Amino acid sequence: MALVPYVDNYVPVLSKLHNSSAEFHFANHHVTLTQNWNKLGVAAVVWDAAVVLCMYLELGKVDLKGKIAIELGAGTGLVGIVAALLGARVTITDREPALEFLAANVKANIPSEQAAAVQVSELTWGECLERYQAGGFDIVLGADIVYLEDTFVSLLQTMEHLCSANTVILLSCKIRYERDTKFLDMLRQKFMVEEVHYESQRDIHIYKAVKIPSQRDL
Repeated sequence: MALVPYVDNYVPVLSKLHNSSAEFHFANHHVTLTQNWNKLGVAAVVWDAAVVLCMYLELGKVDLKGKIAIELGAGTGLVGIVAALLGARVTITDREPALEFLAANVKANIPSEQAAAVQVSELTWGECLERYQAGGFDIVLGADIVYLEDTFVSLLQTMEHLCSANTVILLSCKIRYERDTKFLDMLRQKFMVEEVHYESQRDIHIYKAVKIPSQRDL
């Protein structure tokens, strides 16, 4: 979500983020993504949380074939692209400044015969949610989108809008600060949350969340 420019005096461990591209092999496809840290900051590089979530999707523990999915704060689009390659119909979203960059990555990596199953769309959390069908998605995907406390309320509002009682949220993140656990506590007020995967090498957690049924759902 955040578009944060970056300066050149970076730490060596972050040097991979300055590569102009990143390459992966998922869903029997070679995926090559353009990166542009200097222009779009965190929205334009591939983070470990996205890679781990894609690895988890490949395990097949969540059925994606024919499912209607949406990725929030997509950045380079890796997670949404892999979900589409695994058979989902995916809306890949981010804020307007990132869309041209995101759309180019999607076009470069989605086979033409699957292009109709993927849509790139603007979504600023908490704003103009009526553009998206309430409860209209089977799966909501998010990788490393929990990092700005100012966005927590609008992110939760967006998730509530997109989810029905049957929607599954998959949230992949690194728990860096106390505020990250604060968001999980906020999420638990509206959703049943469980940790379904932990990748120790990259220190990435994947949480699954489903809406807590209201009285009218019972």
